[in-house]
Amino acid sequence: MRLKSALPHLHQAAPVAGAVVALLVIWQLVTVLSGVPVYVLPPPTQIVQAIGEEWRQLLVNAAVTFSEAAAGFLLSIVVGIPLGVAIVYSRVLDRVLYPLLVASQSVPKVALAPIFVVWFGFGLLPKVLIAFSIAFFAIVVNTVVGMKRTPVEMIHLMRSLGASRLQIFLRVRLPVAAPYIFAGIKISATFAVVGAIVGEFIAASSGLGYLQLIANNNFQIPLLFAILVLLSAMGGVLYGLVVLLEWIILPAPLRNVRPDESGATL
Repeated sequence: MRLKSALPHLHQAAPVAGAVVALLVIWQLVTVLSGVPVYVLPPPTQIVQAIGEEWRQLLVNAAVTFSEAAAGFLLSIVVGIPLGVAIVYSRVLDRVLYPLLVASQSVPKVALAPIFVVWFGFGLLPKVLIAFSIAFFAIVVNTVVGMKRTPVEMIHLMRSLGASRLQIFLRVRLPVAAPYIFAGIKISATFAVVGAIVGEFIAASSGLGYLQLIANNNFQIPLLFAILVLLSAMGGVLYGLVVLLEWIILPAPLRNVRPDESGATL
C-alpha cells in the first residue's frame, strides 16, 4: 500500500528530472558552441571533472558543512516548535515575544556572524548558532499560524466532552497544525545550509564555504560550481529527509493538506 501511494510522486518527479537533464544539455551546448570562457561559465562536463579530481577534499569539507547545518537545523526544530506552542498558549509571549521575534528578522544574519565569532570562538558552535538563527523563525511562525487555525468549534466540543488542555492539544491542535509545522521545517532545512555557509565565510578553517573562498582566490571556477552543486544536493537531502519523515508520521489526509501562502511562507 505504501509503495502504491508513492508511485504517483515518482511520476511527478519524472518531468523535473527531464527538465534538469534538458537544462544541462542546453548549458553544455551553449558553452561549447558559443566559446564562453571557462572563467565566466564552465560547461557541466568540466564541473563534473572538478568533482572527480577534488572529490576527497570536497567530501571532507562537505561533511563539516553538513554537520553544522544539520546541528543548526535540529536545534531550530527543538527550540522553534515548543516556542511556537508557548506563544499560542501564552498571551504575554504572544504580545511581547512574538513581535520581538518578527522585528529581529530585519537584522541581517551576516551582521550577526562576526559577533557570534567574538562570543563563541572559531569552532563549530558559532556556525551552528548562525544556522539556527536563520532556520528557526520559519518553524516558529508556521507553528503559531497552524495552532491558531484550529477551529474554535472543535475546541469547544472537546471541552464539552471533558477533555483536558493536553488532550485538546494532542488530538485537535497538533494534528491541525502539523501540515503548517512541516511546511516551516521544510523551509528551515534549506535555510540551515545557508546559515552554515555564512558562518564559514566569516571564520572557518574547513567546510565548503571556506573551500569556496579558496577556490575563488585561486580562480578555480569549475571548483566553485562544483561546490554549488554539493550545497544544492545538501539542501535537497535535508529537505528530502523532512518529506520522508512527514510521509511516515502524518496520515494520508493530513499529508494531502497544503497550507495556504500565509502559513507556508511567513
